[in-house]
Amino acid sequence: MQLPPSVFSQITAVLFPVEFSRCSRRFPTRRAIRGLTVYDHFLALCFGQLTYRESLRDIVACLQAKQPLLYHLGFRGRLTRTNLAYANEHRDWRMFEAAAQILMRRAARLYQSESPMDDFPNVAFALDASIISLGLNLFPWGYYARTGKAALKLHLMLSLQGNLPAWAALTEASFPDMKALERIPIVTGAYYIMDRGYLDFTRLIKLHEANAFFVVRNKRHVKFRVHQSRPVDKSVGLRCDQTIRLTSTWSLKSYKHYLRRVKVYDPENRTTLVLLTNQFELPALVIAELYRRRWKVELFFKWIKQHLRLRSFYGRSENAVRCQIWSAVCAYLMVAIVKKQVKSGKTLNENLQIISVHIFEQTKLYQLLATKTMREAQENKEDQHQNMFKFNS
Repeated sequence: MQLPPSVFSQITAVLFPVEFSRCSRRFPTRRAIRGLTVYDHFLALCFGQLTYRESLRDIVACLQAKQPLLYHLGFRGRLTRTNLAYANEHRDWRMFEAAAQILMRRAARLYQSESPMDDFPNVAFALDASIISLGLNLFPWGYYARTGKAALKLHLMLSLQGNLPAWAALTEASFPDMKALERIPIVTGAYYIMDRGYLDFTRLIKLHEANAFFVVRNKRHVKFRVHQSRPVDKSVGLRCDQTIRLTSTWSLKSYKHYLRRVKVYDPENRTTLVLLTNQFELPALVIAELYRRRWKVELFFKWIKQHLRLRSFYGRSENAVRCQIWSAVCAYLMVAIVKKQVKSGKTLNENLQIISVHIFEQTKLYQLLATKTMREAQENKEDQHQNMFKFNS
């Protein structure tokens, strides 16, 4: 009986080598790297993410220990620490970003049937950014004047369908959050939930004109006039539901339409939140709940920083750091796609822990990750298929 591919090969099969080759052709390297293909470079960094390797030397040592399996894992070149270090410094990090975009679209198709709640919109995104800290003595190119340290900023648009990245960008730490609104893809009818750092009416008007909806936290200095007030149920935390119009000269020039102002009290944190939106049809409580779900993007940043390699880096150049961050996003997406494909009932962290200790084993993924009932159903289906094959023979 032929053994299945290794666990690592089954995970990386989510992204076909030919797809990554197309990404690499878009961003060619000025000088070819001997002995290590572009796809080998990608596989090595993803291996480091999935198995929690501390350095390039660790990655090479672990893979060289399984030399007879390297071909079956997908490696075709000569894997050495020197080759990996040179590739990290000279291969364009944008090919990893392009690969992540392919995986985001693939994951979105798998999770498109999921909905956060019955009353919630089918397409809703939470937009936020997080600082990835670096050591100034090792990464002087990333100097961040506000903190006096080195850092990069990861901008992310998280789909509330499956809590998966739908768009991401990596910039210098000083890049303003509101400017990310100029880069995000706009989906007609979608909801964009943001914190007050994205409150910029000259950019929010573009969402409104594209027939998309936004929910953003208000700032105190915004001047407005109330045109209509609707009754609210204060027992659920709502304080007001108003239709307003901006009154300051610059704001009114930027955004001439009416806005909806919803004030809600958060008893857990003992704070009052004021939200602005261009959506007038949904109940005020749903608008407040949409903003509460924005914290899922905060949890996503916390998760990848705790469970993937984003605290120590394999190289000191800016290109190497960016390659590693994008490989972490790719690893997250591949595990999430596999989780959906095998219908695993385990959490993403549990799946990642199981994968890390079975990475070289030639075992079907559903046997490792799926719940007991799904595993038994799949095994019964395979037994029936084998019995049918024997009968026909």
